[in-house]
Amino acid sequence: MSTKTATTEQFSSKDFHQTFARPQYVKPPYLIHKNVEQAGVHNQFSTERKHPVFFVDLPSKNVSMTIGGLLPGQMTNRHRHTYETVLYVLEGKGWTEIEDERVEWEAGDAVYIPSWAWHRHKNLSDAEPAKYIACENAPQLQNLGVALREEEGRDL
Repeated sequence: MSTKTATTEQFSSKDFHQTFARPQYVKPPYLIHKNVEQAGVHNQFSTERKHPVFFVDLPSKNVSMTIGGLLPGQMTNRHRHTYETVLYVLEGKGWTEIEDERVEWEAGDAVYIPSWAWHRHKNLSDAEPAKYIACENAPQLQNLGVALREEEGRDL
């Protein structure tokens, strides 16, 4: 009778189809980030992206969430990244250019940005800001070491 346990089992490439994993609840350090926007914009990220961004600080290892803002008339730099993005528009009207397609959006719409697609966002109002929630699988790819982001005109 073997005394090996699931936690000491060693696998090699031939064992890719096997697993002894068992789900287990691990209590995270916290479950809520209250008053996200009261914490203020993330200065470095906002400056680099050229629009206000508020990080939602939760202990997820797979999904991130930010609140993005576009000032009146503002357009972001064209960029791309290896992670997917889903935007949910809270306020305003604008468009997102994804590769060679322009998608117009307004409050209540959701927009999907595929991985590695060149894209940028534009607020169509010259008087009112636009605001959206962005959900991305960036932490998952960062933890795997494969998250990349590229700004148009800059090297990786």
